[in-house]
Amino acid sequence: MPNRRGVDFSLYLITDRRVLPPGRTLLEAVEGALTGGIRTVQLREKDLSVAELYPLAREMRELTRRYQAQLLINDRLDLAMAVQADGVHLGGHSLPTSVVRQVLGDDFLIGVSTHHPSELPIQADAGADFVTFGPVYATPSKLAFGDPVGETQLALVCRNSPLPVFALGGIRCDRLAAVRKCGAHGAAMIAAVLAAEDPCKAADELLAAWN
Repeated sequence: MPNRRGVDFSLYLITDRRVLPPGRTLLEAVEGALTGGIRTVQLREKDLSVAELYPLAREMRELTRRYQAQLLINDRLDLAMAVQADGVHLGGHSLPTSVVRQVLGDDFLIGVSTHHPSELPIQADAGADFVTFGPVYATPSKLAFGDPVGETQLALVCRNSPLPVFALGGIRCDRLAAVRKCGAHGAAMIAAVLAAEDPCKAADELLAAWN
């Protein structure tokens, strides 16, 4: 499947400062991941106000630029534009993808969270560049979305998707081979990197396992 608008990455880090080990800041953990080779980061701290998110997003933008990495902002178009992020990631309560595309134009990446195969062609028509699909495996961060979809469903979705699909939910090193065999373009993760004792080493091992 040809890439659209710079979907040239395979592993995708989503932030959640709640999983960090004691004493480590989010910026420290993300820099470790970037040092280990991650090149796309989604800032997703849903419990923070825009006033709290803005300075964090600015620091994250400066950090990702130093590593020539892409920064996506969860949901907030205004914040993404204010810090000159590379794009946004949309969820079930976001503005419609087609509206976001009209506002942001063709130079911004748009990722969309999906949980059912029927959503993918709709998102492709609306202007999304890629989707995350899951949860593939059981994970505490995705309990609200019900039971895991599993590898069989992931393979079916990847086989028929008009967009690059990133597997999400319970992603670990020992599961990447199976995810890739399902046909996923890549994988998105939180705890596998951020909760690790050494985020740099974790990122490096994940990339090696994918490749």
